Amino acid sequence: SLTWGKSHQLPHMSDEEDVAPAVKKSRVFYGSLEEKERERLSANVASSSATGSDAVRAGIEAGNINISSGETLEIEERVSERQQEALAEFERRRRARQITVSTDDAEVKAGLRALGEPITLFGEGPADRRERLRSVLSVVVWVGLQNTWLHDLNIFSLTNHSDARLWLARYSLPRAMRRLEAARTQKEVTEATKTIRQQELHKSLRNLNNFCSQIGDDRPISFCHFSPDSKMLATASWSGLCKLWSVPDCNLIRTLRGHNTNVGAFVFRPQAGVSLNQSDVSLASCAADGTVKLWNLESDEPVADIEGHSERVSRVSWHPSGRFLGTTCYDYSWRLWDLEVQEEILHQEGHSKGVHDLTFHPDGSLAATGGLDAFGRVWDLRTGRCVVFLEGHLKEIYSLHFSPNGYHLATGSGDNTCKVWELRNRKCLYTVPAHQNLLSAVRFQPTDGHFLLTGAYDNTAKVWSHPGWMPLKTLAGHEGKV
Repeated sequence: SLTWGKSHQLPHMSDEEDVAPAVKKSRVFYGSLEEKERERLSANVASSSATGSDAVRAGIEAGNINISSGETLEIEERVSERQQEALAEFERRRRARQITVSTDDAEVKAGLRALGEPITLFGEGPADRRERLRSVLSVVVWVGLQNTWLHDLNIFSLTNHSDARLWLARYSLPRAMRRLEAARTQKEVTEATKTIRQQELHKSLRNLNNFCSQIGDDRPISFCHFSPDSKMLATASWSGLCKLWSVPDCNLIRTLRGHNTNVGAFVFRPQAGVSLNQSDVSLASCAADGTVKLWNLESDEPVADIEGHSERVSRVSWHPSGRFLGTTCYDYSWRLWDLEVQEEILHQEGHSKGVHDLTFHPDGSLAATGGLDAFGRVWDLRTGRCVVFLEGHLKEIYSLHFSPNGYHLATGSGDNTCKVWELRNRKCLYTVPAHQNLLSAVRFQPTDGHFLLTGAYDNTAKVWSHPGWMPLKTLAGHEGKV
């Protein structure tokens, strides 16, 4: 049995309590609730502030919160010594990048000696020594004293370089504007017209044939170059002789004697035979013994010698203005000579092996060099800095040439390929598997750049379309290397 401590009775439910409660009607507001919401928020803020102030007051009374009367404590910002050293190192590197140091190793050693530094360290090469001099100069605080040292040591000729770079800027900028204007005009030509012109050009190129052949020398012909008016052809030989031939009958005009060893290049000045007199300097040549000679169209002897190279000079190239002459040397450097002031204005290192070829941009603002280290470099003549580094060839670069459009550069290498570089994004645009042996020369069409010509040691020269890079014609007939 169950026993309850208290009596439990079930509640009695009446009929009235069975009725469902009435539903609460929602209020409908007409108009904006902005005022009501503002009142509600202000009431919440007042209540929270009151609660907060009460809590602060209670904390002060309990002694847990101490508030001084107007006293403040300044926090001193302290930078650790390690951070200071890092900032000083960044500043030193920034100054070092702005210092121009000579690329002549003898001048670099003289500068180190004048600064009280060892002229060479164990295992140190010319490039490392040059960077050490730059690092030492970057520590110099007094700019005036630094400039005095630089001037006395002839680390760089500030006046001549500034004048030449200003002249180059004034020369190249208008030419760039004209080139861009011509490109805009060409862009307005319809695609149908461009296609017709391209087809006609390709048809004429496929019909190229050998016009004439001539024996130029007893030794191999190492170089040939047409005059600006296309009336003469200059050839260079391993015998040391340079010759001028008439075009198109290929008759010998003159034999130029001056070199005693292999001649690497023999090139016409841009205005030769057009606006220059017969007695003006019209050609330049270089040889394996480091000699560079200048010639006119009247004499069979050189009119001037350019001295300063200690190793083989493989190529010479004229600036489009005709004022400057560039030379490449196997001492890992290339040089720029100003014929108006008759002195060297730039001696530029940058390659880890000999520099073989040099070409100038059509505007006259850039120069490109290719070396035996398989790398190419594009230099801004107005600042003297390397602006594009061309990396991709597996073997030596023997030839470079700018397209007339201004933004394509072709390079020929010992890896049997020709690469076309897009200078606007600094990348390789296309690799042409051109020949079965090393490429000795690459050239764009000089007027419009609509085709590319390559010569190689497989005894052939080939014509390629641009763009498209399709083979149009193989020029065969030579029994030896081209």
